[in-house]
Amino acid sequence: MAEKNQEFPIGQSSSYTRFDQESGNLTAEELKRKKRIKLAIYIVAFIIFQVIVITAFGLTVMKVKSPKLRLDNIQFQTLDTATANSPSFDVRFTTQVRVKNTNFGPYKFDATTLNFTYGGATVGQVVIPKGKAGLKSTKKINDVVVSLSSTQLPSTADLGSELTAGTLTLSSAAKMTGKVELMLIMKKKKSTNMNCIIIIDVGSKTVRNLQCK
Repeated sequence: MAEKNQEFPIGQSSSYTRFDQESGNLTAEELKRKKRIKLAIYIVAFIIFQVIVITAFGLTVMKVKSPKLRLDNIQFQTLDTATANSPSFDVRFTTQVRVKNTNFGPYKFDATTLNFTYGGATVGQVVIPKGKAGLKSTKKINDVVVSLSSTQLPSTADLGSELTAGTLTLSSAAKMTGKVELMLIMKKKKSTNMNCIIIIDVGSKTVRNLQCK
């Protein structure tokens, strides 16, 4: 039998060609779309990363805290008391003033007056000169000389009872003002308050208790 020649319908070959071209075009468009999606994902991820970095930076480096002002290491030079008809005291000691700065920038503080009182009445003052506490550090001002006297007290009745018991309770208060410098360009005002209770053992001429807040 003679073999019959297979015949294809007219236009079938051109249809295959168009299909291949359309498939190629779709593949190219799909690749472009995937690239655009990846690019968008990278941009969003970068933005989220920047937000996290900025937030962390703001909560740590840029957050300004109030420094702490404290007294420490009291050493008596003189401690004279009287418990007779006219109770009195004259006290002279050296102390260390500490300015603790926990910020990521130096704290420049103004001159500060430390007030010492007994029973609410002022018995002496001392001025701390202006200075600077470095970033994340404590400024120690050593050998600050303090002289206190009961001559300005309006009443010494309570003083007589306390001295007879062998103690002397003093208070010290101060307010320090200054500025924290950040990134060499930003300055933020910060102040701190100090309140200390000093209980002195008159007999041994030592500090029995020192509490500051």
